Amino acid sequence: MMIRSQSYSFSGIVVTLYFFFLFSFFLHTLASPTLHRCRHDQRNALLEIKHEFMGDNDMISWNKSSDCCSWVGVTCDARSGQVISLYFDSVSLNNSLKPNSGIFKLQYLQSLTLRDCNLYGEIPFSLGTLSHLTMLDLSFNRLVGQVPSSFGNMTKLRYLFLRGNKLSGKFSVSFANLTKLIQLDISDNYFEPGHLHDMSRFHNLEVLLVRGNSFSGPFPTSLFTIPSLQTVSFGGNNFRGPIDFGNMSLSSRLNFLSLADNKFDGPIPESISKFLKLMELDLSNNKLGGKVPGCLLRLASLKLSHNSFSGFGKPEVLDQAIMDEFRLDSNSFQEPFPQWICEFRSLEILDLSNNSFNGSIPPCLRNIAYPLQVLNLRNNNFSGILPDVFLNATGLRALDVSRNRLEGKLPKTLINCTYMEFLNVEGNQFKDKFPSRLGILQFLNVLILRSNQFYGPLFHDHVDIGFLYLKVIDVSHNDFTGTFPAFDFSSWLQMTTLNPTNDGVIYMEYSFLMNDVHNFQNAIIYIYIFTGDFCKKSFGSGYYPGLTIFGPWIRIFRNVVIKKNDLISLITLVPYIKSMEIVHKGVDTEFEKIRRDFTAIDFSRNRFYGKIPESIGLLKGLRFLNLSNNAFTSNVPQSLANMTNLEALDLSRNQLSGQIPRDLGELSFLSTMNFAHNKLEGPIPRGALFQSQNCSSFMDNPKLYGLDDICIKTHVPNPRPQELEEVSEPEEEQVINWIATAIAYGPGVFCGLVIGHIFISHKHEWFMEKFCRNKPRVVIGSPR
Repeated sequence: MMIRSQSYSFSGIVVTLYFFFLFSFFLHTLASPTLHRCRHDQRNALLEIKHEFMGDNDMISWNKSSDCCSWVGVTCDARSGQVISLYFDSVSLNNSLKPNSGIFKLQYLQSLTLRDCNLYGEIPFSLGTLSHLTMLDLSFNRLVGQVPSSFGNMTKLRYLFLRGNKLSGKFSVSFANLTKLIQLDISDNYFEPGHLHDMSRFHNLEVLLVRGNSFSGPFPTSLFTIPSLQTVSFGGNNFRGPIDFGNMSLSSRLNFLSLADNKFDGPIPESISKFLKLMELDLSNNKLGGKVPGCLLRLASLKLSHNSFSGFGKPEVLDQAIMDEFRLDSNSFQEPFPQWICEFRSLEILDLSNNSFNGSIPPCLRNIAYPLQVLNLRNNNFSGILPDVFLNATGLRALDVSRNRLEGKLPKTLINCTYMEFLNVEGNQFKDKFPSRLGILQFLNVLILRSNQFYGPLFHDHVDIGFLYLKVIDVSHNDFTGTFPAFDFSSWLQMTTLNPTNDGVIYMEYSFLMNDVHNFQNAIIYIYIFTGDFCKKSFGSGYYPGLTIFGPWIRIFRNVVIKKNDLISLITLVPYIKSMEIVHKGVDTEFEKIRRDFTAIDFSRNRFYGKIPESIGLLKGLRFLNLSNNAFTSNVPQSLANMTNLEALDLSRNQLSGQIPRDLGELSFLSTMNFAHNKLEGPIPRGALFQSQNCSSFMDNPKLYGLDDICIKTHVPNPRPQELEEVSEPEEEQVINWIATAIAYGPGVFCGLVIGHIFISHKHEWFMEKFCRNKPRVVIGSPR
């Protein structure tokens, strides 16, 4: 009975709860606002917009048969049915914004995004009538002219993005009234030189991005009195003078500051230590100097490249250091390697290149090897050996220790750098065999061993050399010797493949997603500064540029997708560009950037001998080949004519014989060749390519003939058209003068003879009387 009564009791509770929730749902339904469909006037305005921007875009699906609040890119207010948001990103609208556009009839718009829509022309004054706007994004279009003064009417605006257009005008005129802005991005435009006047009125400002304009004047001190300010980028302008933060807000939330690519001078003020939340600082490419304040070593990212810094202040306690990017390249440091760098256990990019650091490279670098992705010590005065610190450097992608005074052998643990793409040890005193063990590194693109004391054979018979993805190899100016086996070149896949032609030039660079994120918002905004991608949804308290959020996934750019949870370990995508120096068309050339499609082999100034194998013709993607200053013999391979991408060929100073392959003249990209100082014979092939070469490219081949035409062309250049005109002018004038003389003189002589004949014939007596009377006779006699 007890069980039954408990059962009845439980059933009663269930029934009671059922009716309770049913009644609650009924009350909620009564209290809920009535959902309105899109209003007719709003629908008509949207259809006008569709008619304005006819084409293959998201508006194609807009039609009268459906509720316009469900149309792509349209959001309506749930109560009134008014259109409050219009969103188009990367949609080809291909038109200008007309002053009478249907957009301006949507008077209740709160958010308008027309980003990367190929809009052109000026921003119409009527845009300022949308007084309810809180978010406006017109980034990455082709808009020109000044920002209309009517923008001052949009006093509710919180987020304004005009990045990547061709807008001009003065900042103070265009944006003075928008004091409620939270985020403002006008980067990469043509705003006129002028000061950023008093910014302290923008009390809510969190993000200010103005890089890539022509702003000038002194440091905008007033900006840093705003306590809400978090992200500032002034890069690529013409600001000058000392950095002065003035009476900064003691509660400042500033965490990102970029003043790069300006003309600031003097030291970094010690007051920067008061920005307690500062995580990332970029002062590169200015005229700053003095010592680097020790307080900056607590940051996550510090970029001071291309200044005149010469030392460091006393570093703070670094046991909690979070530095992941440290760039000091191209300054005036003259001291040993800073040992405290070994405390940066999260470091991914370390660049000390182009300074005068000296002494040895410390073994403690092994402490930071695991997260390290770039180690650049190029062009310093480091000496001794390169320590074997790469056992755990599995993520290292670029190592450059070129132009120092290092000696000994290459560390064997380099083989552990499984993601290595770039290795440059040029201009040292390394004495070692060719590091063939590195051939298993499947990502290695660039290998430069130039100007050292490497020795021995490069290839071994019946041994696969590897290096499948090598694009550039430079082993010149060493003591390598031996022959080339017949088929070794066939395995270099990146050089045997013809790279497709791209519309734009793409350079070799790394993009690092830095770890140790400090706060989610900073991660998103920092990514936006470099990429320009914008978040399609509000996140947290506002719009955060940088990400597209959908479900559990986040898209960074348009082709990289990661999970939301994984973003917690990311802070930004940081570009790092490779550079190198090689002999390019006979001249030592510094490549500050390396094109992705650049391919080169330089084996010059060694002691290689024997025949150049025909398999070298398999390298159809190769652009530069230099085998000069060796002891190669036999004929020039006919297969060189198969290298359809070849631009420069140097086979000079060998012992090659036979004739120059005529088919080389068919290579459309080949512009420079050198066969000098060999034993070649026969005629120099005819054709425009061969005839355009310098005379010296064929010299010192005793049995080679046809050189006279090229040398005469080289040493006695054809006169320029202007010179031809100057030379021919006197001849033309002389001919014209003779013609004029003949025209004038000929008829005169003829008329004179006729008149004379008439007078003599008919007036002979008169003529004799007038001209011959009383004239003495002249007798000429012989002397006695």
